[in-house]
Amino acid sequence: MDPINENTLYKLVNQLSLDFFGKPFMHVVKFNHRLRSTGGRYLPMQKVIELNPKYVVEMDEREFIGIIKHELCHYHLHIEGKPFGHGDQTFKKLLKETDSPRHCQPLPSTMKKYKYKYRCRDCNITYKRMRKVNLEKYRCGRCRGKITMYEHV
Repeated sequence: MDPINENTLYKLVNQLSLDFFGKPFMHVVKFNHRLRSTGGRYLPMQKVIELNPKYVVEMDEREFIGIIKHELCHYHLHIEGKPFGHGDQTFKKLLKETDSPRHCQPLPSTMKKYKYKYRCRDCNITYKRMRKVNLEKYRCGRCRGKITMYEHV
């Protein structure tokens, strides 16, 4: 998906709101470049939806639209005075009705890239680690067997 400006973003959010909720989006939507661990958030006090612009660049259009629909679920429930938190049944029901995702996929750029991979000699469980492990000192957490390094990137 190509990068979009905030005017185009508002039009997209309003169109999705009309299509899936049958109601217009009447407040502010903007990109927040500081969001790291989430695709978006709804700020109820200001009635603002903030979206992570990295999801436009790194993920497909379907994922970004899913994030918008998720935030619109929070927005419309809040506007109607209904419970709009992640654990509320009204929220979960509206997510299902609008085919909105409960969580967004992690960004490929934030996925951890492990340097070391270890395997237990006895039970074959694998361990991925960023730092090197002292093989003389540590054992397998499951069966107490010896661990060996099998991959170093």
